[in-house]
Amino acid sequence: MLTKTELSKYADVLIWGLQVARSSAGGKYKRGDVIYLPYDLESISLAEILHERLLKKGFHIVMRLRNTPKMDFDFFNIADEDQLKFMAPWNKKMHGYLNGMISLSAPSSLTHLKDIDPKRITIPTKAYKPLRKILDRREQEGKFGWTLCLLPTKALAHHAKMPSKQYSGEIVRACYLNKPNPVAIWKNLNKKATAIKKWLNNLDIKYLKIESKNINLKIKHGEKRRWLGVSGHNIPSFEIFTSPDWREAEGTYYANIPGFRSGNYAEGIKLSFKNGRVVKATAKKGERFLKKQITMDKGASQIGEISFTDKRFSPIRKFMASTLYDENMGGKYGNCHMALGASYANAYKGNQRNLNKKLKKRLGFNDSTLHWDLINTENKKVTAYLKSGKKVVIYKNGTFTK
Repeated sequence: MLTKTELSKYADVLIWGLQVARSSAGGKYKRGDVIYLPYDLESISLAEILHERLLKKGFHIVMRLRNTPKMDFDFFNIADEDQLKFMAPWNKKMHGYLNGMISLSAPSSLTHLKDIDPKRITIPTKAYKPLRKILDRREQEGKFGWTLCLLPTKALAHHAKMPSKQYSGEIVRACYLNKPNPVAIWKNLNKKATAIKKWLNNLDIKYLKIESKNINLKIKHGEKRRWLGVSGHNIPSFEIFTSPDWREAEGTYYANIPGFRSGNYAEGIKLSFKNGRVVKATAKKGERFLKKQITMDKGASQIGEISFTDKRFSPIRKFMASTLYDENMGGKYGNCHMALGASYANAYKGNQRNLNKKLKKRLGFNDSTLHWDLINTENKKVTAYLKSGKKVVIYKNGTFTK
């Protein structure tokens, strides 16, 4: 449970993140813009603060309380295929008008869908894909920005194996809500990350080689790519990432950090890539769910993102049972994560408005309904092989070498 002061500071940081996220695509908010605010029941205190502040800024606000775990279970357990695919007709129209979104996550269960056929879980995800494409296009045009955050719950604390009070404290520390002016700290982090991104974007990278105890993976960097991160989209976010060319991934990747996805738990995921696609997938736990996920569509077995977190930036030291936090872990060796599925269009280095479906395909930007971040915290070395023939170690012992 966060205090009123901490919640107030959280709202400040989220509104900063919303503004920075849209400005990164050349957009700017004005009175009358439409802001979408989906929230879980246990995040209602923060939702109320944000609702008030956004009203005072002159925005139109669309509030949406998400399903409870029981509603989710009943939906996936009872609904027929038409019900699973159903999308309210006004939803598409609303997405065409949205200018921003602040998503508040406060899950009261992480495993409530473990007995549901994973295939059923993918049906509404696929149905939502056209709406996501609308928002992707609006973001590319600078008309839309988004951010999200996590609120502490008993379920999260339980799966992270720590007392609720300690779990709340980890969130406070990670977002700098215990500091007098957290927004100023985030602005400074944004400035430091910008310097690293500039350095990476000036390297003419042909491909990357990632090596650790259980990873030996070669990934093509891709043409017209740029590195992104610490841009307000996630609070907290310390990662620097890009969406590579999926077509030449070769080797093995291992996620040593477990994860929860769609009410399911997976641990010890190991993937083997050949010619850009997963040819073998195993897991110590959740293997059935894993295999269903990566066959969701053609792009689900292909890479959409590669990311690295510099331990100098991140105060996150513990497993938090949340991808948002675990993919930003600092700790002893930082972390990397590789996402299967959808790529990020804003990793395109050219004019975002020109990035259509045909160009995405030509440049090897992956397209999928899935986007699943798989995290590794082993000590690793990342080498950039440049088009000039030179090699540059860009990440080692948990930090960028810049």
